[in-house]
Amino acid sequence: MISTAAIAEEKVRFPSLDGRNGEPPTELDGYLFRPERADGPFPTVVFQHGCGGLISTRSHRIMSRERDWAARLNAHGIGVLMVDSFSPRDSGEMCSPRTFKDWLYRRRPADAYGALVYLQKQSFVIPDRIGLMGWSNGGGSVLYAVGRRSLGRPADFAGPDFRAAVAFYPGSCSERRLGADWATTIPLLILVGESDVWTPAAPCQQVADQATAHGAPVEFHGYPGAYHDFDWPGLKRRELTSYTTRDGVVPITGEDPAAHADAIQRVEAFFSRHLLH
Repeated sequence: MISTAAIAEEKVRFPSLDGRNGEPPTELDGYLFRPERADGPFPTVVFQHGCGGLISTRSHRIMSRERDWAARLNAHGIGVLMVDSFSPRDSGEMCSPRTFKDWLYRRRPADAYGALVYLQKQSFVIPDRIGLMGWSNGGGSVLYAVGRRSLGRPADFAGPDFRAAVAFYPGSCSERRLGADWATTIPLLILVGESDVWTPAAPCQQVADQATAHGAPVEFHGYPGAYHDFDWPGLKRRELTSYTTRDGVVPITGEDPAAHADAIQRVEAFFSRHLLH
């Protein structure tokens, strides 16, 4: 893990694009991480956190996974805007069937597009070089956002759209949830652990293969033996019995150092290709 001690974030506020039927949009919290010694403009990636939220309830700091990835992208001259979808809606974690809020989950793609619109108004951002990246619940939001039938992209959206997207072990990555005809025109990288029992790899690969067969620019990579959260620095393997699914599955999480190292190379190369060149 690279050091994140010196990274400073700037808290910003911007509206989601979730206003519907005359309801006002949700004012979101965002945390902006600018590349060191970069005045701009620079490419930027929007982060969408997992079901546990962006802010740790123990340390009251941004989760170490997101901070580590921000440091890595900043080191390559890429800015990061982390979107907190939960705190502004007075929601805690929603990792278990008891705490899960489907209405909030389905608003998160609109949060991603709210962040995109906000960034495109900032002079320090290259407006047509903005990426999207999410984990688990946030990864599922990425799929719902970049799909042709996006849950977040307004019908009158003029663009430019997200330039590229990455989804780590995304929720809802199955034909049952996304539909057999799910596809995207946005280059998408999906990374999943093959031993992940929370967001399984097999149905996700089927979605990716079907989309690719129809010409979608989707790359899928599975990691043998890796569990959920395999890219979380220093996370010890553990079984989360309190998050047992409705089907009786006990989620297992933990870092897989080899998978993590490979994912770092893949993500850095992917965003370098699509955002820097």
